[in-house]
Amino acid sequence: MMRFAAALSLAATLALPALADGHLTPAPDGAEVYFVGIADGDTVSSPLIVRFGLSGMGVAPAGVEQENTGHHHLLIDRPALGEGEYGAEELELGIPADDHHVHFGGGQTEVSIELAPGSHTLQLVLGDHGHVPHDPPIASDVITVTVE
Repeated sequence: MMRFAAALSLAATLALPALADGHLTPAPDGAEVYFVGIADGDTVSSPLIVRFGLSGMGVAPAGVEQENTGHHHLLIDRPALGEGEYGAEELELGIPADDHHVHFGGGQTEVSIELAPGSHTLQLVLGDHGHVPHDPPIASDVITVTVE
């Protein structure tokens, strides 16, 4: 398990520039990413352990270009992938790394995060070797959890 601050620091270290060649990595049919052990509407405590589920694909670290693989990203307190201020840009150029976009470029499949009391949205997104979502994107539903 890794702490949120450590994950953010690691994300900044491992974040590679997205490939802007217009090539999007194809997603295999039926691939899914999902939360394990938490669901929309759950009341949780902080720190929250978030486990990432994946089916139909494998996990590979950022920078490793291997067919039918990717690495996880956790979107926190922001609109769904492709919506809001990031819009289509993140679908084509890659997912930014900041407090709302946590990268797991080392191939991690879980994290312990500190969240303030209140309501928070979470979404998992699989990115290719360059942090760009697959085509079509492999993303979980956005869930809302309440931290007590």
